[in-house]
Amino acid sequence: MATPELTWGLIMASMRHIPGEVARLKGGGWQHDIGRVLHGRRLGIYGFGRIGKVVAGYGRAFGMRVLVWSRERGRAQALAEGFDVAAGPDQLFAHADVLSIHLRLTSETRACITRADLARMQPGSLFVNTSRAELIEAGALVEALKAGRPGAAAVDVFEHEPVLGARDPLLALPNALCTPHLGFVALDQLDDYFSDQFDRVLAFERGQPVDVINPEALAITRPSN
Repeated sequence: MATPELTWGLIMASMRHIPGEVARLKGGGWQHDIGRVLHGRRLGIYGFGRIGKVVAGYGRAFGMRVLVWSRERGRAQALAEGFDVAAGPDQLFAHADVLSIHLRLTSETRACITRADLARMQPGSLFVNTSRAELIEAGALVEALKAGRPGAAAVDVFEHEPVLGARDPLLALPNALCTPHLGFVALDQLDDYFSDQFDRVLAFERGQPVDVINPEALAITRPSN
């Protein structure tokens, strides 16, 4: 799962064509593509979990109309927080100007986003996936972008990683903004992660282990040297 910050960064970069305009400016050119504002547009959130909630909150802060589809519990939470809830995934895909995916990859969700779902999106819409590529039917996103529904995509995940030699077909599409799976890690996260692991090792050495997921193992007597 990506951080909400990366998800939102991809949304803004895509809507305002920032990567292309930066490259054009460095190449000696000037303004070319005209971007679109977020205020007043509909942000679709597919999966109202921990990250989906934060992204929805960002959308509200930017003056977007947020539309949510999730499991029953997520839909209830979205309603409680004042967000609109779609009648079903079909409505979410059809009405979202920006659709951001926030689902965990399980046997149930694998390939749950189909070609038919993507075909329901509007030509000017943006599809954002910073969760897992396998949530989408294999090859469906490339076909959909070539067909113009959705009009663009921003992705941080791919069907086969790492992507070396620019071999993924998404990288060849002008309407796809792609980043190399940056969302799962940042320097701050690495600092916290390794600090936590070091604390666990020290706690174990003191004979006071923490965060033990198999406490029955602690009852096993280790052979003395």
